[in-house]
Order: sequence, then structure tokens, then C-alpha cells
Amino acid sequence: MSTYHLRIMTPEHEFFNGEVEGLIVTVPDGELGIFAGHLPLVAPLVVGSIRLKIDGEWKEAFNSEGFIEVGHDDTVLFTQACEWPEDIDVVRAEEALRRAQEKIRQRRSIAEHKGSKISLARAMARLRVANHKLK
Repeated sequence: MSTYHLRIMTPEHEFFNGEVEGLIVTVPDGELGIFAGHLPLVAPLVVGSIRLKIDGEWKEAFNSEGFIEVGHDDTVLFTQACEWPEDIDVVRAEEALRRAQEKIRQRRSIAEHKGSKISLARAMARLRVANHKLK
């Protein structure tokens, strides 16, 4: 199967840099698959997961919001945070989930409500990725 070069960047570090056979990301409308020869595009990313096909096997990682830029020869994904399942602190994610749920129940300002919903989405995505291993 054909491969292409992928870089995944966060503000803190380069999360991934290498050849992949495929990539599936979470976008506002659902999921977007990128394979070798894909047309160039730029798309926003929402909180969810990134799945990479490397040497015939799919690997999944948590990602927060960001964007992807697909070029003719390579793809670059920029995200605020990205973590492999084994790097996710499940206890911390569960605590963040409880805090976000409580803030949503308190019905504060619209801005606080939106922030709480984003925190809730991040915590839920981290827990889903941490508890779900692709085979």
C-alpha cells in the first residue's frame, strides 16, 4: 500500500513524524480519511481521535481541537493536545469529566457553559481512547 509523510504537531512538541498508509481524523461533520494521493485541503479538527495506519496496523490517539493541512507530498496536523492511549492519565481524565459535568449542571454564563462542554468533550474522548484499543 502507498504511504505518505505525516507530521502531527502540538504547541509543546512534535507528536508524530513518519510515513503512514492512512489517517482518519474527527472533523465537525464526522470523520475524514486521508490516504496517499488525496487532494490537497485544509480542514478543522474537533475533539476526538486520530487513527493512523502504520505498517498495516491501525493506531489510535486522542486529539483536541486543531486543523489539518493535506498537501501533494505530505500532511501536517496541528492540534492543541495529542496523546497515545498508554499516556492518558485515566484518573485525571475521570476527575476532569466529573468537574465538567458539575459545572454544566450549575448553569453558569454562556461562556462558562461552552468551556465546560469543551472540557467534557476532551475528558470523554481521552477516556474513550484510553479504554479502546484498536486491533
